[in-house]
Amino acid sequence: MTFTYEALPMRVVFGAGSLRRLPEEAERLGLRRLLVLSTPGQRALAEHAAGVLDDACAGMFTGARTHVPIEVADTARRAAREANADGCLAIGGGSTIGLGKAIALASGLPVISVPTTYAGSEMTTVWGLTENGRKRTGRDRAVLPRSVLYDPELTLCLPVDVSVTSGFNAIAHAVEALYAPDASPIVSLMAEDGVRSLAAALHAISADRLDLDARTDALRGAWLCGACLGATTMSLHHKLCHILGGTFDLPHAATHTVLLPYVAALNLPAVPTAEHALRRALATDDVPKHMARMSVGLGAPRSLAELGLTGNEFDEIVIQAQSQPYANPRPVTTEALRCLLMDAFDGTLAP
Repeated sequence: MTFTYEALPMRVVFGAGSLRRLPEEAERLGLRRLLVLSTPGQRALAEHAAGVLDDACAGMFTGARTHVPIEVADTARRAAREANADGCLAIGGGSTIGLGKAIALASGLPVISVPTTYAGSEMTTVWGLTENGRKRTGRDRAVLPRSVLYDPELTLCLPVDVSVTSGFNAIAHAVEALYAPDASPIVSLMAEDGVRSLAAALHAISADRLDLDARTDALRGAWLCGACLGATTMSLHHKLCHILGGTFDLPHAATHTVLLPYVAALNLPAVPTAEHALRRALATDDVPKHMARMSVGLGAPRSLAELGLTGNEFDEIVIQAQSQPYANPRPVTTEALRCLLMDAFDGTLAP
């Protein structure tokens, strides 16, 4: 057996109460003027983090938005310059983590990430920016957070529906990693364990939102699934999600959740090793149907129509998906794409 695996230089502080270690992480990195980033809805959390940083906080920018519009990124970069910041603290979900990456990409400012959802993007060098209705993505080590603090206590107030969709967002990273052209046995082990951890944790969180052990397991699963994305090449699933989000402004995590079973139904027959790993992780003989029914059963949207798509967008989605295709284990024909989109639009795999 021969393979290549390149580990990313990540430092992780994990466990309940980890946010209290934020000052020492900043000091370890030599950062004395951090700009705290968040969405408008998480301003209170940003203020709490600023209080923990005390004198090491240079200011706050609370305008992060999903899909990182270029205008928001430019405004945040200007705020960092005006605050004379020597780094950023991104606290929140994927929108805020993505904004931190956008600042790092342009300025080289180091970022400390404190994720409060389960998407896992803090574990990757992948960045994304939306401009003129198109979402561009790329990879650059400059955007990789210097430290990641996983504090499950910060996720206790995360609503169950958001917990579920962000968790499935992370699961999508692991699913694609299992059949990526640069997959390896190491990545496959992380992917299977990450999916198993998240699936079990999401059920437990649905039953008891304040289950700290389940929240801890979910963050661990998100870490593993994100690391899988960080180590492998993205495929059709992520391509479609970037189109649906960047061009049609569909919600990021919910789009991942709805679309994942349908892309899996297309691809898994061509990659039996990936399918077998997911069968073990999810304890099922029908992975696509299980994922669709599990997500809907836990309160997630069941179809692209429910997310706001009208069905008139298919031609544009197909054009974009085929203009710059990602690696995929099966050929992506126009007919296959349209069938996939129609099934996801109708939610045919969900109950």
